[in-house]
Amino acid sequence: MLLNKLIEASAVSGQEEEVRKIIIEELKDHVDSIESDKIGNIIVYKKGKSEKKKILISAAMDEIGGIVNKINSDGTLKFTKAGFFDERILVSKIVNIGKNSLKGVIGAKPIHLQKADERKKALSINQLYVDIGVSSKEEAAKLVEIGDYISICSETKDFNQNDIIKGKALDSRIPCHMLIELLKSDLDYSIYGAFTVMDKVMIFGSRCVGARINPDYTIVLDGTDNKLGTTELGKGPIINLKEIRAVFDRDFVNTVIDIADKKDIELQISTDENRITGADLYQIASEGSKVIKLSVPCKYVGTPVNLVSRKDIKALNKLINEIISVLGGNYSV
Repeated sequence: MLLNKLIEASAVSGQEEEVRKIIIEELKDHVDSIESDKIGNIIVYKKGKSEKKKILISAAMDEIGGIVNKINSDGTLKFTKAGFFDERILVSKIVNIGKNSLKGVIGAKPIHLQKADERKKALSINQLYVDIGVSSKEEAAKLVEIGDYISICSETKDFNQNDIIKGKALDSRIPCHMLIELLKSDLDYSIYGAFTVMDKVMIFGSRCVGARINPDYTIVLDGTDNKLGTTELGKGPIINLKEIRAVFDRDFVNTVIDIADKKDIELQISTDENRITGADLYQIASEGSKVIKLSVPCKYVGTPVNLVSRKDIKALNKLINEIISVLGGNYSV
Protein backbone atom coordinates (compact mmCIF):
# COMPACT_ATOMS: atom_id res chain seq x y z
CA MET A 1 0.00 0.00 0.00
CA LEU A 2 1.53 3.30 -1.13
CA LEU A 3 0.54 5.33 1.94
CA ASN A 4 2.11 2.80 4.32
CA LYS A 5 5.29 2.68 2.22
CA LEU A 6 5.61 6.45 2.43
CA ILE A 7 4.92 6.60 6.16
CA GLU A 8 7.31 3.81 7.10
CA ALA A 9 10.17 4.99 4.88
CA SER A 10 13.08 6.71 6.65
CA ALA A 11 13.57 10.28 5.44
CA VAL A 12 15.15 12.42 8.14
CA SER A 13 15.81 16.03 7.08
CA GLY A 14 18.71 16.12 4.64
CA GLN A 15 18.43 12.41 3.83
CA GLU A 16 15.12 12.13 1.99
CA GLU A 17 16.34 9.63 -0.62
CA GLU A 18 14.11 6.72 0.46
CA VAL A 19 10.90 8.74 0.08
CA ARG A 20 12.23 10.45 -3.04
CA LYS A 21 12.71 7.07 -4.77
CA ILE A 22 9.18 5.97 -3.88
CA ILE A 23 7.67 9.17 -5.29
CA ILE A 24 9.66 9.12 -8.53
CA GLU A 25 8.88 5.45 -9.14
CA GLU A 26 5.19 6.04 -8.48
CA LEU A 27 4.88 9.10 -10.75
CA LYS A 28 7.28 8.48 -13.62
CA ASP A 29 4.62 7.00 -15.93
CA HIS A 30 1.88 9.48 -15.00
CA VAL A 31 3.37 12.95 -15.50
CA ASP A 32 4.95 14.91 -18.33
CA SER A 33 8.18 15.69 -16.52
CA ILE A 34 9.80 14.77 -13.23
CA GLU A 35 13.23 15.66 -11.93
CA SER A 36 15.20 16.18 -8.76
CA ASP A 37 17.07 19.47 -8.33
CA LYS A 38 20.51 20.05 -6.80
CA ILE A 39 19.30 19.96 -3.19
CA GLY A 40 16.90 17.03 -3.62
CA ASN A 41 13.49 18.60 -4.24
CA ILE A 42 11.30 16.72 -6.70
CA ILE A 43 9.68 19.00 -9.27
CA VAL A 44 6.85 17.55 -11.37
CA TYR A 45 4.79 18.92 -14.25
CA LYS A 46 1.42 17.45 -15.20
CA LYS A 47 -0.06 18.84 -18.40
CA GLY A 48 -3.81 19.29 -18.48
CA LYS A 49 -6.18 20.47 -21.19
CA SER A 50 -5.35 24.11 -20.49
CA GLU A 51 -3.01 26.28 -18.45
CA LYS A 52 -4.55 29.68 -17.80
CA LYS A 53 -2.66 30.08 -14.55
CA LYS A 54 0.56 28.54 -13.28
CA ILE A 55 -0.51 26.48 -10.26
CA LEU A 56 1.92 24.86 -7.83
CA ILE A 57 1.05 22.37 -5.08
CA SER A 58 3.76 21.61 -2.56
CA ALA A 59 4.37 19.02 0.19
CA ALA A 60 7.47 18.35 2.30
CA MET A 61 9.08 14.88 2.34
CA ASP A 62 11.19 14.88 5.52
CA GLU A 63 10.69 13.84 9.12
CA ILE A 64 12.30 14.44 12.52
CA GLY A 65 15.20 12.25 13.60
CA GLY A 66 18.84 12.29 14.60
CA ILE A 67 22.42 12.00 13.38
CA VAL A 68 25.16 9.91 15.02
CA ASN A 69 27.95 12.19 16.26
CA LYS A 70 29.99 9.94 18.56
CA ILE A 71 30.65 6.27 19.31
CA ASN A 72 31.25 5.69 23.03
CA SER A 73 33.79 3.23 24.44
CA ASP A 74 30.98 0.87 25.49
CA GLY A 75 29.54 0.76 21.94
CA THR A 76 26.62 3.08 22.57
CA LEU A 77 26.02 5.99 20.20
CA LYS A 78 25.64 9.68 20.96
CA PHE A 79 23.52 11.71 18.56
CA THR A 80 22.26 15.16 17.74
CA LYS A 81 18.78 16.18 16.59
CA ALA A 82 17.77 16.70 12.97
CA GLY A 83 14.63 18.76 13.25
CA PHE A 84 12.87 20.62 16.03
CA PHE A 85 10.99 18.41 18.50
CA ASP A 86 10.55 17.68 22.17
CA GLU A 87 13.47 15.60 23.48
CA ARG A 88 11.21 14.07 26.15
CA ILE A 89 9.67 11.76 23.52
CA LEU A 90 12.91 9.92 22.80
CA VAL A 91 13.60 7.59 25.74
CA SER A 92 12.95 3.88 24.98
CA LYS A 93 12.10 4.45 21.30
CA ILE A 94 13.21 1.87 18.74
CA VAL A 95 15.18 3.44 15.88
CA ASN A 96 16.64 2.66 12.46
CA ILE A 97 20.25 3.71 11.93
CA GLY A 98 22.02 4.31 8.62
CA LYS A 99 21.36 3.03 5.12
CA ASN A 100 21.04 -0.59 6.30
CA SER A 101 18.38 0.29 8.91
CA LEU A 102 20.34 -1.15 11.81
CA LYS A 103 18.04 -1.41 14.84
CA GLY A 104 18.76 0.34 18.11
CA VAL A 105 16.97 1.60 21.20
CA ILE A 106 17.33 5.03 22.79
CA GLY A 107 18.41 4.64 26.39
CA ALA A 108 19.35 6.70 29.43
CA LYS A 109 20.60 6.15 32.97
CA PRO A 110 18.06 3.86 34.73
CA ILE A 111 15.80 5.68 37.14
CA HIS A 112 17.02 3.67 40.15
CA LEU A 113 20.55 4.97 39.48
CA GLN A 114 19.49 8.58 39.12
CA LYS A 115 19.92 11.05 41.93
CA ALA A 116 16.84 12.70 43.43
CA ASP A 117 17.38 15.99 41.59
CA GLU A 118 17.86 14.14 38.27
CA ARG A 119 14.46 12.49 38.58
CA LYS A 120 12.77 15.89 38.78
CA LYS A 121 14.07 17.04 35.40
CA ALA A 122 13.25 15.95 31.87
CA LEU A 123 16.17 14.18 30.25
CA SER A 124 18.04 16.24 27.67
CA ILE A 125 19.50 14.79 24.49
CA ASN A 126 22.97 14.97 26.07
CA GLN A 127 21.86 12.36 28.61
CA LEU A 128 20.59 9.94 25.95
CA TYR A 129 22.33 7.34 23.80
CA VAL A 130 21.45 4.65 21.28
CA ASP A 131 22.14 1.05 22.28
CA ILE A 132 22.74 -1.28 19.30
CA GLY A 133 23.47 -4.38 21.36
CA VAL A 134 27.28 -4.36 21.26
CA SER A 135 29.75 -3.79 24.10
CA SER A 136 32.70 -1.96 22.55
CA LYS A 137 33.54 0.98 20.31
CA GLU A 138 35.31 -1.39 17.91
CA GLU A 139 32.22 -3.57 17.46
CA ALA A 140 29.96 -0.55 16.94
CA ALA A 141 32.35 1.03 14.41
CA LYS A 142 31.91 -2.02 12.17
CA LEU A 143 28.18 -1.33 11.98
CA VAL A 144 27.78 2.44 12.30
CA GLU A 145 29.54 5.56 11.03
CA ILE A 146 29.61 9.09 12.35
CA GLY A 147 26.97 10.98 10.36
CA ASP A 148 24.56 8.06 9.97
CA TYR A 149 20.95 9.17 10.17
CA ILE A 150 18.60 7.90 12.88
CA SER A 151 14.86 7.59 12.29
CA ILE A 152 12.29 6.58 14.89
CA CYS A 153 10.28 3.41 14.28
CA SER A 154 6.51 3.51 14.65
CA GLU A 155 3.98 0.97 13.42
CA THR A 156 1.39 2.29 10.97
CA LYS A 157 -2.12 1.01 11.61
CA ASP A 158 -5.77 1.93 11.86
CA PHE A 159 -6.48 3.19 15.35
CA ASN A 160 -9.37 1.68 17.31
CA GLN A 161 -11.51 1.23 14.17
CA ASN A 162 -12.50 4.90 14.27
CA ASP A 163 -11.33 5.84 10.77
CA ILE A 164 -8.11 7.15 12.35
CA ILE A 165 -4.61 6.40 11.06
CA LYS A 166 -1.73 6.07 13.55
CA GLY A 167 1.88 6.41 12.43
CA LYS A 168 4.96 8.59 12.24
CA ALA A 169 5.55 11.62 10.01
CA LEU A 170 1.88 11.83 8.99
CA ASP A 171 2.11 15.63 8.85
CA SER A 172 4.36 15.29 5.80
CA ARG A 173 3.69 11.85 4.30
CA ILE A 174 -0.09 12.23 4.01
CA PRO A 175 0.31 15.51 2.05
CA CYS A 176 2.89 13.72 -0.14
CA HIS A 177 0.46 10.86 -0.74
CA MET A 178 -2.35 13.25 -1.60
CA LEU A 179 -0.17 15.10 -4.10
CA ILE A 180 0.96 11.83 -5.71
CA GLU A 181 -2.64 10.69 -6.19
CA LEU A 182 -3.60 14.08 -7.62
CA LEU A 183 -0.74 13.98 -10.13
CA LYS A 184 -1.72 10.45 -11.20
CA SER A 185 -5.30 11.51 -11.94
CA ASP A 186 -6.70 13.05 -15.14
CA LEU A 187 -6.67 16.83 -14.79
CA ASP A 188 -8.37 19.50 -16.88
CA TYR A 189 -5.73 22.04 -15.86
CA SER A 190 -1.97 21.81 -15.80
CA ILE A 191 -0.27 21.84 -12.40
CA TYR A 192 3.21 21.71 -10.97
CA GLY A 193 3.93 19.52 -7.99
CA ALA A 194 6.84 19.97 -5.58
CA PHE A 195 8.04 17.51 -2.96
CA THR A 196 10.48 19.52 -0.89
CA VAL A 197 13.39 18.79 1.43
CA MET A 198 14.59 19.91 4.87
CA ASP A 199 11.32 21.38 6.12
CA LYS A 200 11.91 20.09 9.67
CA VAL A 201 15.25 21.91 10.00
CA MET A 202 13.80 25.11 8.50
CA ILE A 203 16.12 25.13 5.48
CA PHE A 204 13.10 24.83 3.17
CA GLY A 205 13.56 23.56 -0.36
CA SER A 206 10.59 25.78 -1.23
CA ARG A 207 12.99 28.70 -1.78
CA CYS A 208 14.53 26.96 -4.81
CA VAL A 209 11.22 25.65 -6.17
CA GLY A 210 9.43 29.00 -6.01
CA ALA A 211 12.25 30.82 -7.78
CA ARG A 212 12.36 28.19 -10.49
CA ILE A 213 8.65 27.81 -11.25
CA ASN A 214 7.43 31.35 -10.45
CA PRO A 215 3.81 30.22 -9.89
CA ASP A 216 0.77 32.47 -9.95
CA TYR A 217 -0.87 30.43 -7.19
CA THR A 218 0.69 28.11 -4.62
CA ILE A 219 -1.05 25.63 -2.33
CA VAL A 220 1.12 24.34 0.52
CA LEU A 221 -0.10 21.06 1.98
CA ASP A 222 0.74 20.26 5.59
CA GLY A 223 -0.40 18.52 8.75
CA THR A 224 -1.32 20.82 11.62
CA ASP A 225 -1.56 19.98 15.31
CA ASN A 226 -4.44 21.05 17.53
CA LYS A 227 -2.34 23.27 19.80
CA LEU A 228 -5.05 25.49 21.26
CA GLY A 229 -8.11 23.30 20.78
CA THR A 230 -9.50 25.33 17.87
CA THR A 231 -9.48 22.43 15.37
CA GLU A 232 -10.21 18.73 15.70
CA LEU A 233 -9.98 15.45 13.83
CA GLY A 234 -12.90 14.47 11.63
CA LYS A 235 -14.23 18.01 11.18
CA GLY A 236 -12.65 18.70 7.81
CA PRO A 237 -9.34 20.11 6.57
CA ILE A 238 -7.89 23.33 7.92
CA ILE A 239 -7.27 26.55 6.04
CA ASN A 240 -4.61 28.52 7.87
CA LEU A 241 -4.82 32.29 7.92
CA LYS A 242 -1.21 32.72 9.02
CA GLU A 243 1.90 31.09 10.37
CA ILE A 244 4.95 32.55 12.07
CA ARG A 245 6.52 34.03 8.93
CA ALA A 246 3.51 34.34 6.64
CA VAL A 247 0.05 35.88 6.43
CA PHE A 248 -1.73 34.13 3.59
CA ASP A 249 -3.40 35.89 0.68
CA ARG A 250 -6.84 36.84 1.99
CA ASP A 251 -8.56 36.90 -1.42
CA PHE A 252 -7.27 33.39 -2.12
CA VAL A 253 -8.32 32.27 1.38
CA ASN A 254 -11.83 33.70 0.90
CA THR A 255 -12.12 31.99 -2.49
CA VAL A 256 -11.32 28.64 -0.89
CA ILE A 257 -13.83 29.23 1.91
CA ASP A 258 -16.49 30.05 -0.72
CA ILE A 259 -15.63 26.88 -2.67
CA ALA A 260 -15.91 24.75 0.44
CA ASP A 261 -19.26 26.34 1.30
CA LYS A 262 -20.74 25.86 -2.19
CA LYS A 263 -19.46 22.29 -2.50
CA ASP A 264 -20.56 21.36 1.03
CA ILE A 265 -17.01 20.54 2.17
CA GLU A 266 -16.48 20.88 5.90
CA LEU A 267 -13.61 23.32 6.50
CA GLN A 268 -11.94 24.53 9.69
CA ILE A 269 -10.35 27.98 9.91
CA SER A 270 -7.25 28.34 12.07
CA THR A 271 -5.48 31.44 13.34
CA ASP A 272 -3.42 29.75 16.08
CA GLU A 273 -0.63 28.56 13.80
CA ASN A 274 2.86 28.34 15.25
CA ARG A 275 4.47 26.32 12.48
CA ILE A 276 6.92 27.43 9.84
CA THR A 277 6.65 25.59 6.51
CA GLY A 278 8.56 27.77 4.08
CA ALA A 279 5.27 29.01 2.62
CA ASP A 280 6.57 32.56 3.05
CA LEU A 281 9.41 31.75 0.65
CA TYR A 282 6.88 30.90 -2.05
CA GLN A 283 5.20 34.24 -1.44
CA ILE A 284 8.33 36.24 -2.21
CA ALA A 285 10.11 34.00 -4.73
CA SER A 286 10.80 35.48 -8.15
CA GLU A 287 7.81 37.71 -9.02
CA GLY A 288 5.80 36.58 -5.99
CA SER A 289 2.90 34.14 -5.64
CA LYS A 290 -0.55 34.11 -4.07
CA VAL A 291 -0.18 31.44 -1.37
CA ILE A 292 -2.49 29.50 0.91
CA LYS A 293 -1.82 26.62 3.27
CA LEU A 294 -4.25 23.73 3.59
CA SER A 295 -3.69 21.25 6.38
CA VAL A 296 -4.89 17.87 7.49
CA PRO A 297 -5.61 18.01 11.24
CA CYS A 298 -2.84 15.92 12.82
CA LYS A 299 -2.49 15.17 16.52
CA TYR A 300 0.91 14.94 18.19
CA VAL A 301 3.04 16.45 15.41
CA GLY A 302 6.74 16.13 16.20
CA THR A 303 6.35 12.74 17.89
CA PRO A 304 6.52 9.19 16.50
CA VAL A 305 2.78 8.72 17.07
CA ASN A 306 0.59 10.98 14.92
CA LEU A 307 -3.16 10.58 14.48
CA VAL A 308 -5.07 11.64 11.35
CA SER A 309 -8.66 11.08 10.20
CA ARG A 310 -9.34 9.47 6.82
CA LYS A 311 -12.49 11.61 6.64
CA ASP A 312 -10.35 14.78 6.66
CA ILE A 313 -8.05 13.37 3.98
CA LYS A 314 -11.00 12.61 1.71
CA ALA A 315 -12.47 16.09 2.21
CA LEU A 316 -9.14 17.79 1.48
CA ASN A 317 -8.69 15.75 -1.70
CA LYS A 318 -12.09 16.95 -2.91
CA LEU A 319 -11.33 20.55 -1.97
CA ILE A 320 -8.01 20.62 -3.83
CA ASN A 321 -9.64 19.38 -7.03
CA GLU A 322 -12.31 22.07 -6.76
CA ILE A 323 -9.68 24.77 -6.19
CA ILE A 324 -7.76 23.69 -9.29
CA SER A 325 -10.96 23.92 -11.33
CA VAL A 326 -11.59 27.47 -10.11
CA LEU A 327 -8.02 28.63 -10.69
CA GLY A 328 -8.05 27.00 -14.11
CA GLY A 329 -11.14 28.98 -15.06
CA ASN A 330 -13.67 26.16 -15.17
CA TYR A 331 -16.13 28.10 -13.04
CA SER A 332 -16.14 31.00 -10.64
CA VAL A 333 -17.27 31.43 -7.05
